[in-house]
Amino acid sequence: MKVVLQNLTKKFPNRNKKEAGEVIAVNDFTFEIPDGKLIGLLGPSGCGKSTTLNLISGLQKPTSGKIFFGEDDVTGLPPEHRGIGLVFQNYALYPHLTVRQNIIFPLQNLKGKNKLTKEQMDEKALEIAKLVQIDGLMDRKPSELSGGQQQRVAIARALVKMPRVLLLDEPLSNLDARLRLQTREEIRRIQRETGITTVFVTHDQEEAMSISDMIVVMKDGIIQQIGAPQEVYDNPVNLFVAKFLGTPPISVFEGCVRAGKLYIGDDCIMDVAGIDDQDVYIGIRPEGFILDGDGPLCCDLKGVEVMGRDITIVSTHDGCMSDEIRSIISSDYKVSVNTDQVRFSLKPHKVHIFSKTTEMRLSGN
Repeated sequence: MKVVLQNLTKKFPNRNKKEAGEVIAVNDFTFEIPDGKLIGLLGPSGCGKSTTLNLISGLQKPTSGKIFFGEDDVTGLPPEHRGIGLVFQNYALYPHLTVRQNIIFPLQNLKGKNKLTKEQMDEKALEIAKLVQIDGLMDRKPSELSGGQQQRVAIARALVKMPRVLLLDEPLSNLDARLRLQTREEIRRIQRETGITTVFVTHDQEEAMSISDMIVVMKDGIIQQIGAPQEVYDNPVNLFVAKFLGTPPISVFEGCVRAGKLYIGDDCIMDVAGIDDQDVYIGIRPEGFILDGDGPLCCDLKGVEVMGRDITIVSTHDGCMSDEIRSIISSDYKVSVNTDQVRFSLKPHKVHIFSKTTEMRLSGN
């Protein structure tokens, strides 16, 4: 099911009496979610991603704009008539019902030609339970389940009616690190097997990038960038997107372009033909540093963290806007900790240059 969001805007009354006007949670959001794809809505707290999900679900009505499921305008349609499956952050399971009863519950509300017999409901519940791999837990209560198992029950309950659109609102935030990894892989598998168009809301960029077909990065209710995860990571449109994506985060330096050369302080770090002379921000991804005794970028060494397959060099530089620079290099390199400085050359495709006035990424020839 294709979902089209057309100039979607949502405003709320301003609760701060000292500030006039309204709060714009979602601002002129236009996007087409392709049929059968998993889309990650990504951004910091307060960026409008959950509000966007609530607008798609019908739990909130837009101030302006339209929502289409396929060719159907569902903007004014109540949630129960939209054919959506919704999974909340806190699971929202009925504690007095068994796993089977929780999964069957949405089917009991079907009426008319869609009404099912008890045998049909049991059959559908078991089929979905097998899909999410909880068919051996059908007679347990939620209190007898782990967090990951409860999350699977919530997903099964959302899927049992085979919704046109599946909506997941930060479904992994209550799980520990290992369960998060396992459950997000399960969500990706389930989505591929069912082919249901899915919108996944998260503030965790690693989560969004690992399972999404496309990500939508938001800030202050406005779309910053849309694209395949690797494409957005490799080619951020602005400084916000570059800083939001990546672990460890990108290192940002103050610098300038002069006569086709890029400078940090007095050091020329690389050629950048085609960019006009100006002051800039320079973002360097952690994997963009190359340990090089003759490299142009000289940093003060603070420490070395051995991670097994790679090494993280922790250093500082007067031109860097953060307290430390974290550079990831292969463990094949040997780094002496008995020195005060370390030099790097840089991988050009891992260096991003941003306007100091607009913070938009600059590209040369």
